[in-house]
Amino acid sequence: MKRHWKVGDLAKLTGLTVRTLRFYDQIGLFSPSGQTESGHRLYNELDLSRLHQILSLKELGLSLEEIKSALNGERISPLEIVELQIDQIKEQIKRQQKLLEQLRYVSKLMQGKAELTVEDFTGLLQAMKMRFEKPVIERQKSWERHLDLLGDFLAEGNGISKHKEENK
Repeated sequence: MKRHWKVGDLAKLTGLTVRTLRFYDQIGLFSPSGQTESGHRLYNELDLSRLHQILSLKELGLSLEEIKSALNGERISPLEIVELQIDQIKEQIKRQQKLLEQLRYVSKLMQGKAELTVEDFTGLLQAMKMRFEKPVIERQKSWERHLDLLGDFLAEGNGISKHKEENK
């Protein structure tokens, strides 16, 4: 049996606001698959799958326009999105584990009343910095890759081959 949700119910279920869902509908990114007789939006399980894709790509750093182009052009499959999320989380876990190890080491030194060296502090600072810096670098690289894909997609849509563009 298929389930359907009104916009308010979907907002509660996903943690998004009704305003966000209406905006996504307005820009053609995420529209409901049905309506009630009184005109209320109705979303189904397939809509939830698309919303997951949208939110996942947004989390990976794509703009709403990029997400719309990617999903409408079917350039990224739901499986690829999940795999991208898995990779991102694995990287986050590695960074967090490194920071945890460094914090434990410094804590052990402090408990033993040992004097911390400059290297101890710089190691900790580097682990903390990586926690914030690496996602920014990854996001930049991700944007570049996705912009390249988007450029290829738009060029194909305009009938311009990549080879023709390179010769200009």
